[in-house]
Amino acid sequence: MTDEQGKAPSKPDDSVVRRLVDEAGITEAQTRELIAILGLNWSSLLREARIMSGRR
Repeated sequence: MTDEQGKAPSKPDDSVVRRLVDEAGITEAQTRELIAILGLNWSSLLREARIMSGRR
């Protein structure tokens, strides 16, 4: 599968996924979904992950 520019879609870096799972306490699947929605903006990812997990 390719995007509009003919490039294969990039897979989120596993280190980003692991870090967000560890810091926010959400599942890997939830993390990958957030990355798909928000991109790799760390502050947005962390904010939304903390909301999902109930942590502040």
